[in-house]
Amino acid sequence: MGLLLGATALAQAGSGSVTTTMLDNAARDTSSVLSSGMGSEGQRHSTLTQINTKTVGKLVPAWSFSFGGEKQRGQESQPVIYNGKMFVTASYSRLFAIDLKTGNKLWKYEHRLPDGIMPCCDVINRGAALYDNLVIFGTLDAYLVALDQDTGKVVWKEKVDDYAAGYSMTAAPLIAKGILLTGVSGGEFGVVGRVEARNPKTGELLWMRPMVEGHMGYRYDKDGNPIENGITGTVNKSWPGELWKTGGASTWMGGTYDPKTGLAYFGTGNPAPWNSHLRPGDNLYSSSTVALDPETGAIKWAYQNTPNDAWDFDGANEFVTFDMDGKRYGGKADRNGFFYVIDAKEGKLQNAFPFVHKITWASGIDLKTGRPIYTSDGRPGDPTKGEEGKKGSTVFAAPAFLGAKNQMPMAYSPQTKLFYVPANEWGMDIWNEPISYKKGGAYLGAGFTIKPLYDDYIGALRAIDPKSGKIKWEVKNNAPLWGGVMTTAGGLVFYGTPEGYLKALDANTGKELWKFQTGSGVVAPPVTWQENGTQYVAVVSGWGGAVPLWGGEVAKKVNFLEQGGSVWVFKLAK
Repeated sequence: MGLLLGATALAQAGSGSVTTTMLDNAARDTSSVLSSGMGSEGQRHSTLTQINTKTVGKLVPAWSFSFGGEKQRGQESQPVIYNGKMFVTASYSRLFAIDLKTGNKLWKYEHRLPDGIMPCCDVINRGAALYDNLVIFGTLDAYLVALDQDTGKVVWKEKVDDYAAGYSMTAAPLIAKGILLTGVSGGEFGVVGRVEARNPKTGELLWMRPMVEGHMGYRYDKDGNPIENGITGTVNKSWPGELWKTGGASTWMGGTYDPKTGLAYFGTGNPAPWNSHLRPGDNLYSSSTVALDPETGAIKWAYQNTPNDAWDFDGANEFVTFDMDGKRYGGKADRNGFFYVIDAKEGKLQNAFPFVHKITWASGIDLKTGRPIYTSDGRPGDPTKGEEGKKGSTVFAAPAFLGAKNQMPMAYSPQTKLFYVPANEWGMDIWNEPISYKKGGAYLGAGFTIKPLYDDYIGALRAIDPKSGKIKWEVKNNAPLWGGVMTTAGGLVFYGTPEGYLKALDANTGKELWKFQTGSGVVAPPVTWQENGTQYVAVVSGWGGAVPLWGGEVAKKVNFLEQGGSVWVFKLAK
């Protein structure tokens, strides 16, 4: 069995259930939201037009559902919608099934978490995957759980890794060619990032591909026995010494999949530790975009956004495929401040340009070599050359390590041919410190303080032309933007703010046309669908995530924001 459970065998899902064909066409399905990204390509675009620039002012709540209890914190989940039900994950590894018509709870699954979990960036979850009659999600103690959509009963549960070693799971799983693809979180704890493939109906492991050069990949036979499947890269080629063994590069944002190219795309996180002087070399395949064959786990191409990353710029942000000039490309708004346009089939860099105003670590990206043009004094200093070997020289770096764009997914509109990017303008003082690896311990080797760059705003939603690199318009926001974006054929862009608003803008001009106060900060992406002739919009509300935990001076600036935990659904007033 093993890898023979390819696209054909796995596609034979049960009658009336979610199939591979349905998922491949999910971006055009207006009656459901079958996957994270509103389609596995991640464009987050809907062809619905009932709610449009003329009618959006009449949007009113249809219902709201509270996640309840004392378990508030950050709510970053994108709901998935199918067969009259909404499936939405919540903080502390919970999953709810809600009746779409009434907003009534159908069932709840609450994962029993141990005391020692170590999520770096709040107890969040970004959503679930649908396949067959299952809803599947990852947990903070690094399990995958598959539940029956109708009853909420556990169909299978598999341990992915050891939470005591720093592993966790926060991303929505991805289904590609009928195969379940998942990543791991934990880059701040010296884990080794990887992508795993499983049979979504049974949880059976099919293959595993590490994202740090030097580690062996495996495929698995029907009894679960590992069979060597080639080393990732070349041992010690870009990771001298031993640090590749705890090299980070976590795949914490999950991936996208494009049926047109047949490839799955995973972003990889920062190399570990942050102190780059300990690990000379490019440190492949950290801070990169990696294109994988979903059936074999083979790396088809990889592009490294930040070689020898010294700023925790990470590279885990989503790679969104789109058509331009008759070719298939992918767009990525990286934490390092540059927007990349890459050939989705071959991995060749087409264009790269800033999407924030202040970048200090590099003056640009060389389009011939694909490499950054580093600034000579942009890297924090070597601690061994500092005073008494305790601390390297401090530099001011922009963007801050929380990134020009972090977990909040951007959207693309085939109508306007623009990307809509939730960007943040901030910088940091950063310095390196000596560090050694200890299982389950924080593995940074750096200190930092995040600071706003401007008095009047931190966040800015920007409409970006991937062809010219120009920002067509922007809407500034006082607090950092931390929620995702959605576009519609009704000429609208929807996004949320930490101040609690869900907003609708004109996609061509950025003019605000509607807003609604949800009662807590919005750090999640909205979705839309149509049922019985009525178009609905939904978003999860609940302030939290990395900003209040890691944000330094910025965290103090937004400490008045209230936590929450609910999902809001809207429709046009009759």
